Amino acid sequence: MNKVLNFLSLLTENNNREWFNNNKELYKEALGEYEVAVEQLIAAVGQFDEQVRFLSPKECIFRIYKDTRFSKNKEPYKTNMGAYIARGGRKSRFSGYYIHVEPGKSFFSGGIYCPEPAVLYRVREDIDLYYDDLLAIVNKPSFKAYFPELLGEKLKTTPKGYAKDNPAAEILKHKDLYVARMVGNNEVLSSSYIAEAATTFKELKPFNDFLNRAIEDLNG
Repeated sequence: MNKVLNFLSLLTENNNREWFNNNKELYKEALGEYEVAVEQLIAAVGQFDEQVRFLSPKECIFRIYKDTRFSKNKEPYKTNMGAYIARGGRKSRFSGYYIHVEPGKSFFSGGIYCPEPAVLYRVREDIDLYYDDLLAIVNKPSFKAYFPELLGEKLKTTPKGYAKDNPAAEILKHKDLYVARMVGNNEVLSSSYIAEAATTFKELKPFNDFLNRAIEDLNG
């Protein structure tokens, strides 16, 4: 992933269209390297999650071009490469596996991020009904070794319809519900990077399965 990190480092210092257009070949080489890595990871994850087995890298990789219409930051390009490996690809409503490469800020992640209201409503229902099942997943020592805490934006109070003394109150407050494991540059450059990502995501799968059991009801 050397080409990816090198390109993104240069882009961070030169985030403008003129530089990007003059260095399009560097971008294409970096993207090609990233596509190969994502393809390898899809194959590895597909060994234990058949729902993603037949995805292509292009279905999963996010565009590097930013939508700056509603942003104060008008830099035109993202300074990372990201891919969301989930049934349906990068635009899926399902919980999946996210691989983010950015110099000094790389990570593996999974869960639901900015879910549509119907998805969040159903997930909260299952958290309430099957709270013990969720605790068994997230408190498992091997899971906590990779993902020590649940992440995401939270409400200040328990959502409407749930008592303040609900045992799951703190998790029910989440508007996003995901986990992440930070990865250093040396790990990204390691020959074992894809294998380590797959191992991490295998540990993540029961968490995804829990969330997707709720989300699947919306598609039924």
